[in-house]
Amino acid sequence: MGSWNDFNDAQSNTNLIPKGTLAKVRLTIRPGGFDDAAQGWTGGYATRGSTGAVYLNGEFTVTEGPYARRKIFTLIGLYSPKGPDWTNMGRSLVRGMLNSARGISDKDMSAEAQAARRISGFADLDGIEFIARIDIGTDASGDDKNEIRSAVTPDHRDYAQIMGTAPLQFSGNAPQQNAAAPTSSSNPPAANPGAPGRPSWAQ
Repeated sequence: MGSWNDFNDAQSNTNLIPKGTLAKVRLTIRPGGFDDAAQGWTGGYATRGSTGAVYLNGEFTVTEGPYARRKIFTLIGLYSPKGPDWTNMGRSLVRGMLNSARGISDKDMSAEAQAARRISGFADLDGIEFIARIDIGTDASGDDKNEIRSAVTPDHRDYAQIMGTAPLQFSGNAPQQNAAAPTSSSNPPAANPGAPGRPSWAQ
């Protein structure tokens, strides 16, 4: 039996980046046109779903390495009428993204570090590059999909190598405006606001 008679040892075509892979990614926010200045949601970046959930529609592109140019779609939760969980997950992800992009230890509570974790608006997140830990979740059809739930900060032993250069030390001149930091959740891309597949508490 040759390789073209027996396919038991052929590689499975899952096309997924393995769970736990660390990769440098760039975030592009796909604008949803929803603003709420009282929350700090301006610039048309947020999307409001038909159920009232609000999120950033994130497209994360791997910038280098074996998975370069691969795209991962994850919603960054801003608000859910079902409770604070999605908001908290979103804020946690964005905190990690800022720590990772700006070379800040998560344990650093200095004035400079706190300034680096502030943004003047979602435009500050559009195009941000950081190291993501790639996870696997499920889409609306129950199929496996890659998603991003956390970022890797300078505390991680592989941070400097993956970043490729010494971490960019943030100048500490971040705006002091206390915008509600968005954050991320495990969710599929949603071309229309009422697309299925987001967690039950986000629907």
